[in-house]
Amino acid sequence: MKLKLIQIGKTDDVWLRDGITIYEKRIINYLPFKTITIPSPKFQKQAATGLMKKKEAELILNQVGPRDHVILLDEKGREFRSVEFARHMQELVMNTGITNLLFIIGGPYGFHEQIYQRANAQISLSKMTFSHQMIRLIFIEQLYRAMSILKAEPYHHE
Repeated sequence: MKLKLIQIGKTDDVWLRDGITIYEKRIINYLPFKTITIPSPKFQKQAATGLMKKKEAELILNQVGPRDHVILLDEKGREFRSVEFARHMQELVMNTGITNLLFIIGGPYGFHEQIYQRANAQISLSKMTFSHQMIRLIFIEQLYRAMSILKAEPYHHE
């Protein structure tokens, strides 16, 4: 199984980039993992949100193959505790025929309807709202935590 994280726009803050890099290096010890950063479309500030989301959707869909299993990180998605997420990952990785698992973090205005239609599932990391840049670090840490739980390693305490 190959695991990919697709995100819109670069991560601006150095401390976020450093944290993300730490967890990316840890995750690849468990599964092939790749982050794909799609540059934010350039629009004037007055551009309609819908137009921006549509352009982002086109760029995202260019990265998605027909057999890819797509999970959106979205506020309307299913919430998991860390152990539940680990079990869910195990089911996806071990118990299905999925070869490419893609997680997608949208831009600051969320996803266009085209992306919702293509998605196989949605996951919410919290009822709280986080910036789309912060969610990258939070999510990648949870991926690492899930892998460490599945391997019964001491990272997660419960």
